[in-house]
Amino acid sequence: MSTLAGGGATDARTAKVIQLYTSPSGPDARGVRESDRRRHPSQQVGHDRSKTAAPQRGSMLGHPNTDGFGRAPARVTPISDEITLPDEALGVEHRGPSKSSPLFSLGGLRGAVADTLTSTAGFIRERMAGEYEVDEFGFDPHFTESVWFPAVRQVYEKWFRVEVTGIENLPREGGALLVANHAGTIPVDAVITSLAVRDNHPEGRFLRVLAADMAFDTPGISEVARRIGATLACNSDADRLLRAGELTAVWPEGYKGIGKLYKDRYKLQRFGRGGFVTTALRNAAPIIPVSIVGSEEIYPMLADLKPLAKILGLPYFPVTPLFPWLGPLGMVPLPSKWHIHFGRPIETGSYDEASADDPMVVFDLTDHVREEIQQTLFRMLSRRGSVYFG
Repeated sequence: MSTLAGGGATDARTAKVIQLYTSPSGPDARGVRESDRRRHPSQQVGHDRSKTAAPQRGSMLGHPNTDGFGRAPARVTPISDEITLPDEALGVEHRGPSKSSPLFSLGGLRGAVADTLTSTAGFIRERMAGEYEVDEFGFDPHFTESVWFPAVRQVYEKWFRVEVTGIENLPREGGALLVANHAGTIPVDAVITSLAVRDNHPEGRFLRVLAADMAFDTPGISEVARRIGATLACNSDADRLLRAGELTAVWPEGYKGIGKLYKDRYKLQRFGRGGFVTTALRNAAPIIPVSIVGSEEIYPMLADLKPLAKILGLPYFPVTPLFPWLGPLGMVPLPSKWHIHFGRPIETGSYDEASADDPMVVFDLTDHVREEIQQTLFRMLSRRGSVYFG
């Protein structure tokens, strides 16, 4: 996606959607939109979920999922002189120096390999003692912590330079359903988000991922997926995880999200039939919107060879700037800078038991969650630095 720098937007379409999705000050900008549709109680005027006083009339209202990031917002050039977009509406961005990619250096690569080998050797020694547990889903915390995460952490820290905000919105204990945007041609975002939770949560919690059928139908991948905490994306497994008090994550766009073309980057696809909302309502579990920036650029998908995909039994066959032209080298992801933001929880405890079977309630909550993620993405993109060198 064309980046927005301090001098103005370089992508007219991007400026337009940002203008449409940001929240300007004053009640008039919200009135028409909220008066004609039923909203979740946490979004209604006067709701005291956050225990903070409501903004005074005329004060500048930011977006609850993106206020307080830290860096001054980029200036955005309107599509025409008739459209204005006040800088204050964007809030502020996160602070901190830009991170380079140490894996580009020989020393960084050598260190990454050494750390991974050391962790693996320790795992083998402990494994031989037989002191480890595997739960009913096949999740192996010992393998995940000792082998999987150390290997992924090298890419997480030194290739994608992942930045995480909003981790305080995840509960210290008990179940919650994390709902995120999906992208990247290959579902790397699920792996990176799992490590982001483990490394940044104050209690070091594990994230249990609800994955598509293909992950468990593919030899080799199936066993690893189970070991690292993934399970089938179905209502029964999701119910059991939430009842057990697990942090559970779902990417409701599915293949439509990770298989979309690069020209449609950061445009959320349909969120299915809202099955994740039904699950959250039945378990009175909070829904936490998760917005991920950076995943769209690791494998920019320029085309989809549908006939070839049908022959191979795949949902899509991607053509990227490097694949299939460079063969196996084309599978190396580009080093985009990632930012993962965990939004404020959307509580579901105020709904009665019948709400899970009410199509209107399910549709409204599904639309609300999708809208929260989409708005947050556009606001994050408006203040983004360089895609690959930020």
